[in-house]
Amino acid sequence: MKLGIVGSGKIVHDFLTTANKIANLELAAISTTQRSQQIARDLAKQYGIKEVFADNDQLYHDANVDTVYVAVPNSLHYEVVKKALEAGKNVICEKPYMATTAQAQELKQIADEHHVIIVEAITNIHLPNYKAIKRILPKIGPVHIVSLNYTQYSSRYDNFLKGIIEPVFDPAKDGGTLKDLNIYNIHLAVGLFGKPDHVQYYPVMQKNIDTSGILNLTYADKQATLVAAKDCYTTPRSFIEGEKGSIYFDGSTGVIDNFTIELRTGETKKVNLNKFDHRMASEFTDFVNIIDNHDVDTANELYDHSMTVMDVLAAAVKSV
Repeated sequence: MKLGIVGSGKIVHDFLTTANKIANLELAAISTTQRSQQIARDLAKQYGIKEVFADNDQLYHDANVDTVYVAVPNSLHYEVVKKALEAGKNVICEKPYMATTAQAQELKQIADEHHVIIVEAITNIHLPNYKAIKRILPKIGPVHIVSLNYTQYSSRYDNFLKGIIEPVFDPAKDGGTLKDLNIYNIHLAVGLFGKPDHVQYYPVMQKNIDTSGILNLTYADKQATLVAAKDCYTTPRSFIEGEKGSIYFDGSTGVIDNFTIELRTGETKKVNLNKFDHRMASEFTDFVNIIDNHDVDTANELYDHSMTVMDVLAAAVKSV
């Protein structure tokens, strides 16, 4: 994969710290706004990115780029992804996928017409620990209660309280905790249990944006409570509770760096099967394999999963 990066925010910095651990990944280019050009030049120098552009169109039409990683504010996803696809590039788009399912469907059609691949960048469903939990579920089932928690006091929250509104807290830029943090919980719940029958969101609203909230998902045989907060501090713990036992883990639902299975028989086992220390390495390893092998079937499975997550997001927003 020859990767072109659009954006230079925190997630890009985070990704670049692990890019050298991902096999068959070449950092071909980075494109940013004129205002962020020095940041891009510094990143290029530090991480060996070959080209720096101040115009996204130059990156889209760079013959040395076959895949575009879209890491811009949520409200810009559709515009940037569409242009990249129309230029014949594969696309990895940061979560949340799109603002609407209609946008996602349109972009998938464009990708298919150009014989390229589009995938959503979401860490947890690519982690070996997540896949292990999915395999182990029958050992604790039937599952009836799920509690997922991603609380992370935001580094931008203090500025928000002072009236300095950055994109992650800006309703005009599709910000908010539901789409920034609870999205991880939704991906996890949908991946493990499928689409719920009913969705209800209870947000904590400040300055017209949800700074925290509780999302309830109702299934025929279980209830799932998804908690996310950018305005609180705790070490979060998540539980999956069944008739034969439970699975639980501490920390981010986007990382799942280990988990514990506790059976009613008294057996307890701590598990960690993740291959990389960094949470983004597994997903990009998967993306390289999918794109380099033009694995349309796996890409379509991921698309279907993302669309179900989008349906849940839309229902959550509508429920308020």
